[in-house]
Amino acid sequence: MARKLVISISGKGGTGKTTLTALLLKWLIQNTEEIPLVVDADPSTNLPDILGVKLPRTVGQASKEMKDRIEARALSPTLSKKDILEADVFQTLVEEERFDLLAMGRTEGEGCYCFVNNVLTRILDTLTGNYSVTLLDMEAGLEHLSRRTDRDLDAMIVVTDPSKMGFETARRIKELTEEVHIDVKDIYLVGNRFPPEMEGLLKETAEELGLELAGAIPVDLNVMTYNMTGKPLLDLPEDSPAYEAIELIAARIGLDKL
Repeated sequence: MARKLVISISGKGGTGKTTLTALLLKWLIQNTEEIPLVVDADPSTNLPDILGVKLPRTVGQASKEMKDRIEARALSPTLSKKDILEADVFQTLVEEERFDLLAMGRTEGEGCYCFVNNVLTRILDTLTGNYSVTLLDMEAGLEHLSRRTDRDLDAMIVVTDPSKMGFETARRIKELTEEVHIDVKDIYLVGNRFPPEMEGLLKETAEELGLELAGAIPVDLNVMTYNMTGKPLLDLPEDSPAYEAIELIAARIGLDKL
């Protein structure tokens, strides 16, 4: 592997973060020999359905079981708590033929147990180091940034739709990465569901925000139909407008150099 890339996809809820993650994964599968790791870090856990993957268990469920066993003093005395949790997390990893998927689910619930969450962070740091490319489909909003769950990144893609709220969230995300000192080499803006006549406005706003524009994904009836009928976006036709836009986005964020 020539280089390792950890790419986070963030933005306001409903802007299309999960769709972009799926389409980038499709591009990686079709254009590289790499086996990417895809992490669904959104508690709503929609990415497995979008990818057509059956998910037996989430990291959140594994950590909740660990917390329950700690409280019930039902752990094996011969194994450390870290080793037990690490084994449980690795069992939640879904290994497909061309990618691996880890779904975080809800990891805290009532009474956040700091030991479990700290161990989870170390495990995920180790896990992502084993892949040439990791795509992080982040939860909506800004909480994950204030909690530093993005850690250090090679690239962050902020997705916006044609709305003032989408651009405002993008602005706040950029500000928060600086406030909480997340080391991000590059921050990009991607417009989703943008008609061609609005791309000029998208470019102007990206410049005002100080974000590099990676591209715009047009309104695509194929994507809407696939999402409504439950067909995996990995099966989207290559001549679909949304996927054709991904070709340019992939090059601008450096995936073509893998």
